[in-house]
Amino acid sequence: MKRFLSGCLLSTVLAMPAVAALKDGDPAPDFNAQASLAGKAFSYSLQESLKKGPVVVYFYPSAYTGGCNIQAHTFSVNSDKFAAAGATIIGVSLDSIARLNDFSADPQYCAGKFPVASDADGKIARSFDLTVRDAAPGKKDMRGIDIDHGFAERTTFIVTPDGRIAATVGGLAPADNVGKSLEVVQQLAVAKRSAGKPGA
Repeated sequence: MKRFLSGCLLSTVLAMPAVAALKDGDPAPDFNAQASLAGKAFSYSLQESLKKGPVVVYFYPSAYTGGCNIQAHTFSVNSDKFAAAGATIIGVSLDSIARLNDFSADPQYCAGKFPVASDADGKIARSFDLTVRDAAPGKKDMRGIDIDHGFAERTTFIVTPDGRIAATVGGLAPADNVGKSLEVVQQLAVAKRSAGKPGA
């Protein structure tokens, strides 16, 4: 099965640029964070989510900005496909929980389909070896509201139930990032089914 997974994920690895982020096979840092789903705040635990299957942990710079809006919308419209592959999704940014309550419920973006977590101090992003930039004075979101938080680089990690990173997806356009992440979780689902067959 290991050989099968390596072959399946090789194309994903080749599509990635060399980034400082944690790599395939690395243990994923566990985290707990305040998150929002459909406008309601709750306590999110990566460890608890991994009990259900693979988790797609996607870091993005800011809610209500161009690329992040596209990415959230694309995850939203494909959420059933991720669920069919046994995976859950969690978005992580340095946005405040108040901003994320709006974003998570917005029908154009997250649409209540998956939660988004607040990493206000950037600690979670840094634990995944991601670059965190300071807030840029005077920057506003598409609603004209000041963006007063820092930015994590756009990178997605697919974490398997054993707490390891199966794939790191970075350096792609927002919609392509989602597509590649979906491809990985679908490959993991196929590998799991194959491993469960007699004689596999």
